[in-house]
Amino acid sequence: MATQNGSKTSITQHFDSYQPSKTLLVWACMVTAIATMIIGFGWGGWVTGGTSRTSAATAANIAREELAAAICVQRFKTAPDAASKLIEFKAIGSTYGKRQFIEAGGWAIMPGQTSPDSGGVEGCATALAV
Repeated sequence: MATQNGSKTSITQHFDSYQPSKTLLVWACMVTAIATMIIGFGWGGWVTGGTSRTSAATAANIAREELAAAICVQRFKTAPDAASKLIEFKAIGSTYGKRQFIEAGGWAIMPGQTSPDSGGVEGCATALAV
């Protein structure tokens, strides 16, 4: 670009003299905000509060079931008749029958509860079947 006297203006001089309108600034801010949200939620791993609460609840349930299964296996193995019960357990053919055996034995009932947790029973049966 040339000025009136014929000399060229540098890019910094051109940038310094530029004055965008308020409308252009508002639109630029809106587009930037929308682009930031699209990138953040699409690829940045952002989640809403509801999704976060759901994920936390799911993780807590899985952790509780894994802990119940570990306690169940420990109780089963430390029972006085563990060897004969393990033979009896492994003789059962169906997974449903194995879960019923664990429930009937009472190894999966956690302290403060009156009934066993189904996820804990299933995890216990799976661990003992190995």
